[in-house]
Amino acid sequence: MKQIAIIGATASGKSDLALSIAQKMNAYILSIDSLSVYKEIDIVSAKPSAQELAQIKHYGINELYINEYFSVDIFIDLYKKVYLTCKQQNKNLVIVGGTSFYLKSLLEGLSPLPDITPQHRLHVKEKLQDLNACYEFLTKIDAKYMQKIAPNDKYRMEKVLLIYEASHTSPSEWFKKNPPKPIITDVEIYNIDVEKDILRERITKRTQKMYEAGLIDEVCFLEQKYTRAPHAMGAIGIVEVLDFLDGKIKKDEMLSLISTHTAQLAKRQQTFNRTQFPKLTSAKLEDLPSLILS
Repeated sequence: MKQIAIIGATASGKSDLALSIAQKMNAYILSIDSLSVYKEIDIVSAKPSAQELAQIKHYGINELYINEYFSVDIFIDLYKKVYLTCKQQNKNLVIVGGTSFYLKSLLEGLSPLPDITPQHRLHVKEKLQDLNACYEFLTKIDAKYMQKIAPNDKYRMEKVLLIYEASHTSPSEWFKKNPPKPIITDVEIYNIDVEKDILRERITKRTQKMYEAGLIDEVCFLEQKYTRAPHAMGAIGIVEVLDFLDGKIKKDEMLSLISTHTAQLAKRQQTFNRTQFPKLTSAKLEDLPSLILS
């Protein structure tokens, strides 16, 4: 079984390339995109079309609703299931997307958790009723580790509390004694190298296409169904539309801001990919198929 990963900035052409490559190398596709994982966020996430999804089996897309919790732990569990499926069905795997942190997590792995009983979970659930008290308690136990966690980050505080309840050690001490082990070691990573001006033009065009495809209607639907509370409602493309609906900005400014914020995200993605993956093959979009399939 062969595994490859295709990464790159948003709007660089990853999805189309992955689809083409997967067809030629008898592969399934695993998406690493923090928005495409959610059902009903279709236009904002620039998710592959229903026709494209039907051509090749995709995983990591439309896995859950936006009011459901998703984390790198859940993604790693998903990867393990997809890997087994590919092995059983004699398929290769193409990993593709803009959230390269998920790929890095596969390469580095996560520390195992202690044995957590239902009693531990019940005790932690009771403690989480008062987040402020939890944060103060955890800061006393492990001030250095808690600097990475916001006082309102209930999900991460729950994990820290569970570690402490089950092991009676601070998270820093636990992770020191239980270092992470790589989940994946045999993956070839390809990065799409695209010039800044070309990428900005593609982002502007894609933003316009999103608008024409019904961007505002999609955000209205999401807000009505889920309110603005879920984490995903703070994504680029949603925030700007909500500001437009609130009367804070005009339509042209909304589109301009989406393009600008997407370009800023693209720059961060390019920096991350360049600095976090030492074994990386970077090439222009048109040159990558021959490199990957050679």
